[in-house]
Amino acid sequence: MENIDEIEDLIKLISRLPGLGPKSAKRIVLKLINNRDELVKPLANTLAKVYKNVSRCNSCGSLKSNLNGCINCENLKEKFTKICVVEDIADQWSIENSNIFKGYFHILGGTLSSAGQRKEDLLISSLVERVSRDKIDEVILATSATVEGQTTAYYIQNSLKNSNVKITKLAQGLPVGGEIESLDDGTLFSAFKNRSILNSNSD
Repeated sequence: MENIDEIEDLIKLISRLPGLGPKSAKRIVLKLINNRDELVKPLANTLAKVYKNVSRCNSCGSLKSNLNGCINCENLKEKFTKICVVEDIADQWSIENSNIFKGYFHILGGTLSSAGQRKEDLLISSLVERVSRDKIDEVILATSATVEGQTTAYYIQNSLKNSNVKITKLAQGLPVGGEIESLDDGTLFSAFKNRSILNSNSD
């Protein structure tokens, strides 16, 4: 198998996915090759559709369909007054799956100290715009309890200092150095319930 360039390229690509190494990638490739019609063809078709039709929303940072727009921004059924700010899509999914928070999400796409990240890449300016445009009452900073996450949270707080909006952050239950996507539902619930106010711009 090692002499087939296409297989080697596929193993290298799969091994770059989170949690997978060369051995796991080889097992996945063997499974795919042994189930060409059931797995390879539909997987290739689906990946092509995702590549063509799914992109990052320039306003909120969530994933959107180029055909149907961004569900996060264009929620017509409910009008929320809260925005939860997270670092990446995985954090959004974790919070959504826990059913703890009902409101809009704003996905930064990283932290200020991440390698190669620029402030404009984190959509902080669009967050300030959304707060004003959508008449948001509260911004919940759900960045991780790492140095990078807390630095980013402080920068966001400073960017919103002229907005008449309550700014809170996740509190008890969020361990130092912890990342949102790795927390269980009970820990997330405690962190949201006991969130603390960072500013006094609102009642």
